Amino acid sequence: MHSQNGHRTVHTNGHHPARPGMAPARNVLGGALEECSRAPLTGFYRTGCCDTGAEDRGLHVVCAQMTAEFLAFSRLRGNDLSTPMPEYGFPGLQPGDRWCLCAARWQEALDAGVAPPVYLRGTHAAALSVVRLIDLKRHAVDVAD
Repeated sequence: MHSQNGHRTVHTNGHHPARPGMAPARNVLGGALEECSRAPLTGFYRTGCCDTGAEDRGLHVVCAQMTAEFLAFSRLRGNDLSTPMPEYGFPGLQPGDRWCLCAARWQEALDAGVAPPVYLRGTHAAALSVVRLIDLKRHAVDVAD
């Protein structure tokens, strides 16, 4: 993953910002969890990473690149990610934006044939409790196989 300035951001200081005092979060490939997006700022904890914890009942752990098809699908399923909600500091998403999706929503989109591309290095290992790695890899933009 790359930050806004194009540099890869990996949390390697031994602790992830959303998990003080805990081991670093891991991605689905077994490496350190990398940043998903800071513009717009994503993640359950709004750290830019798809980290998770006990409070994240939706399991917002799949770092996905939004597509028009997925955004329309999500809206039809009752979760409008396109409309800005300034009262919550939410700018609304556009195709091309990266966002931490709920693993179950990504699986639902996969089953419907509209799963958005994913960044494996920014997708938390907890996604594997809902989604198969082979399916994530088939939609990956950051790993060739």
